[in-house]
Amino acid sequence: MIVFDTDVVSFVMRAAPPAALVRRIAAIPPAEQATTSITVGELVFGACRSTRPDHYLSALRDFVFPCFRVLPFETEAATICGRLRADLERRRCPVGEPDLRIAAICLHNGAELATGNVRRFERIEGLRVTDWLADFRPPPPPGGRP
Repeated sequence: MIVFDTDVVSFVMRAAPPAALVRRIAAIPPAEQATTSITVGELVFGACRSTRPDHYLSALRDFVFPCFRVLPFETEAATICGRLRADLERRRCPVGEPDLRIAAICLHNGAELATGNVRRFERIEGLRVTDWLADFRPPPPPGGRP
């Protein structure tokens, strides 16, 4: 199963999403496509903060959420999350709470995370992470990071 992170779903919601990304998602059987309840919250938050909240909330309700199975943050995932947080703090490499919850849901479900933010997740042992947005980012400026 592939779990799509918030940034990947947001990319697909663009007025003109990259055709290659749409094809890549379409190549995965629908039963193997999922997102998390955490991502749902982040997407709704973003829609509510936009200049067109009704438009984006309708798009989420009508076109995005029906396409993905939504995996919940339940007791087993919460237990994994607590252990991950303690381990990461012990190693002095904290990860933000929403990302920890998404990672815990993926680990609990044996799923791979499709994201554009691999660096935020790579410290989490056992989590399979793939950068789905690498081909769609502009190249860095000469001489380093922007």
